[in-house]
Amino acid sequence: MPSKTFYIETFGCQMNAHDSEKVTGTLLSQGYAQVETPEAADLVLYNTCSIRDKAEQKVFNRLQNFKRDAGKGKIFGVLGCVAQQEGEKIFERAPHVSLVAGSASYTRLGEMLVQLEAGNRRVTGLSLDTEDTFDTPFTRRDNPHRAYITIIEGCDKSCAYCVVPFTRGPERSRTSESVMAEARGLAETGYTEIQLLGQNVNSYRDPSPAAWDFAQLLARVAEIPGIRRVRYTTSHPRDFTRSIVDAMDANPAVCDHVHLPVQSGSTRVLAAMDRQYTRDEYMRRIEWLKNAKRHYSLTTDIIVGFPGETAEDFEQTLELLDQVQYDSLFSFKYSPRPNTAALRMEDVVPEEEKQRRLVVLQEKQRAIQIRRNAELVGGILEVLVEGRNQALGQWIGRTSCNRTLNFTHPGTNGTGLLGKYLPVRVTRSGPNSLVGESATVV
Repeated sequence: MPSKTFYIETFGCQMNAHDSEKVTGTLLSQGYAQVETPEAADLVLYNTCSIRDKAEQKVFNRLQNFKRDAGKGKIFGVLGCVAQQEGEKIFERAPHVSLVAGSASYTRLGEMLVQLEAGNRRVTGLSLDTEDTFDTPFTRRDNPHRAYITIIEGCDKSCAYCVVPFTRGPERSRTSESVMAEARGLAETGYTEIQLLGQNVNSYRDPSPAAWDFAQLLARVAEIPGIRRVRYTTSHPRDFTRSIVDAMDANPAVCDHVHLPVQSGSTRVLAAMDRQYTRDEYMRRIEWLKNAKRHYSLTTDIIVGFPGETAEDFEQTLELLDQVQYDSLFSFKYSPRPNTAALRMEDVVPEEEKQRRLVVLQEKQRAIQIRRNAELVGGILEVLVEGRNQALGQWIGRTSCNRTLNFTHPGTNGTGLLGKYLPVRVTRSGPNSLVGESATVV
């Protein structure tokens, strides 16, 4: 039995979740065994997110809880965006931390482990001076049916509120050959759904002579035998082209869901954010999707209370919700982040007003989602079965349009349906999920 144990907790987005799969695979290859609690681990790792201050504070709260364990042989490490953002200052704020490493250094994780095991208590991996994407030889997949593939790392945009260019570095795309090889390998081992990842996934540019753009890569991955579904996130509106819609229309394996962050419905605020598109340009992309051959579910991100956002600007965002009719959205109050241009902006929106606007936005979106989901009642949707709620006697499925659909299926308990694709008739709806019954003839 391995003598070294580790625990890893992940904060943030799908890219962080996939990074943790890479870190876990590397640790397992180095002879470590994963445990379920930090108390049982020799090595405790927190893979962090710094998009908002709240996520950052969670990490330091976790570390504070284990301050008493300093000097008892337990090693603590901070990985990811907070590590890159705060750097060696973390050692001062949490002296019992021994490892501070950003995601660009994960290919060197084995070397850093050797330093830790040799007794070095201040090991860092903070250089962003690399042309490599953050791929490791070992990845432990957490889901047996859906797999993530990172196709592009970093960001070349300059959004005034965002720390990603400082924590992930510039954009670096993988070759199309390496992406296709990984996707084919996953299909051969039984994975049926692939999700392509990138901070700006549709900014992908193949560095090899093939020179594929994102639309070409998306189409080719969708053609791989055995792949039933292909998703992708997150798109930047400036790089969302008509050719992407055409590729989706032509390939049924590409899921009928597009996440296209708008951030604000006001062109004036978008300019202050340096988003590099106007409201009209964003809406042109929405029209491409609404006029496409297939019906696409649309979701987005919105920030309220950006410095200088007026009541009129906010009203334009509410009008955008009415116009687009999103199926869901992620909404946030603006949070000042280090190293960003917005820190220098004046006319800061008071916290209580930011909270009021967030509540108004979320209530409007909730009403939209109730209506949108109700329209699906009586219809049949295909789901990938992802789990089971034993207490309710329901299976948990996800539709191609990225909705959760909880359903009953006669005569099957345990894990018998996991990973299968089934038709389900929707019988009830709520603001955030659907309920149904299997339409499969038993």
